[in-house]
Amino acid sequence: MEDLADKIYSTAELKDSLARVCKDLMFDEPYYGLFLLTVNKSWQDNIGTAGVCLNGINYDLRISPKFWSSLSSDHQKGLLKHELLHIAFFHLTDYNHLTDARVRNIAMDMEINQYIKPEWLPEGGVDIDSPEFAAMNLKRKAGTQYYYDELMKQCNTNCNNPNPVVIICDAMDNGDQTCTLPDGTQIIVPDHDWQDMENVDEATKKMIQAQTGHILKEIEEQVKKSNPGNIPGELAEILEKLSIIIPPKFDWKGYMRRFVGKSTKIYTKKSRRKLNKRLPDFPGLKIKKQKHVLAAIDTSGSVNKDELKEFFNELYHINKTGTDVTIVECDTAISYIGEFDPNKDLEIHGRGGTSFQPVIDYYNKNLNKYSCLFYFTDGEASTPHDAKGNILWVLSSVSNMNENLPGSVIKLEL
Repeated sequence: MEDLADKIYSTAELKDSLARVCKDLMFDEPYYGLFLLTVNKSWQDNIGTAGVCLNGINYDLRISPKFWSSLSSDHQKGLLKHELLHIAFFHLTDYNHLTDARVRNIAMDMEINQYIKPEWLPEGGVDIDSPEFAAMNLKRKAGTQYYYDELMKQCNTNCNNPNPVVIICDAMDNGDQTCTLPDGTQIIVPDHDWQDMENVDEATKKMIQAQTGHILKEIEEQVKKSNPGNIPGELAEILEKLSIIIPPKFDWKGYMRRFVGKSTKIYTKKSRRKLNKRLPDFPGLKIKKQKHVLAAIDTSGSVNKDELKEFFNELYHINKTGTDVTIVECDTAISYIGEFDPNKDLEIHGRGGTSFQPVIDYYNKNLNKYSCLFYFTDGEASTPHDAKGNILWVLSSVSNMNENLPGSVIKLEL
């Protein structure tokens, strides 16, 4: 009997097979069925399995005819949903900061395969419940960042032992499509070819993110009209985040325009409209100053989730004024300092007691680095001492006014 993996299918047979599976996916999971209709699909003989790649600011789904033909119809549905989840979870645009691409590949597959029915997953896929990973006692549906961090610990502490992570990473380095673990289990190596994303500039990346978000929201509206109960749970939070940002509760644009700080970044841009007085044949230069704000977020247990969302919304609008924003999270101690990215969720640390002093001490030591300090808080803590520089305390809309704080104080409106 002819092996399915070796059978050569005609273009028409492949097209019919794909159409049939797409229809089945539409019935089983309407959201992903509609999502699949928005993605261009093509057959590629020179790839091992399947994968998504950029096509302008949209995505293409490329499938190996041989690999597709080797799968059952359920596994074909699983393959399609797997690739769609990479897009829906913004894996191509939001995770370049995870520097080890091999471990990143495993972490991404480990996350999304949890949202696919077990009977849809072909043998050999990265599965958190499989024996080779079960020993790690990983949390379920905890996100790509979590799995990446846990897998990196395995690489760093067991780099000379034949554990699954190291074996899969070595297979990627060798260009292998599969690898075999010590217990004989064969794994399909999750090697995503997303190198084209490395050359995408930030402006284009934001356009890709916006386009993807627009498609996801449009599909949500379509599904709600005919199948309101069929919005996938794994996408509910993502879809909520894609909702339109509400207007700011404070005039940040006007405030920043009036505000004169100590620290600014200087940006230069060539312009043909402006004459170069020294070199007439060369373009002139536009010089633009950009302010740099230190934004402290009170992450103590007294600040609730809605207040944190309120703070994030205001930070988004501060950033939209053209201001650079550095985040510092603090409860009784500073737990995080990093650049604010409006396209990513803040990962909240702390949730203990409250003290304003650690941030004030940090700001005092870095007065020349920042234009000012914006402190987002409920105001429930002792007044800090020895506060220097320009400070604006931004109290949440449900907090009590605290006039004892050094500097200016505003309360966001309900």
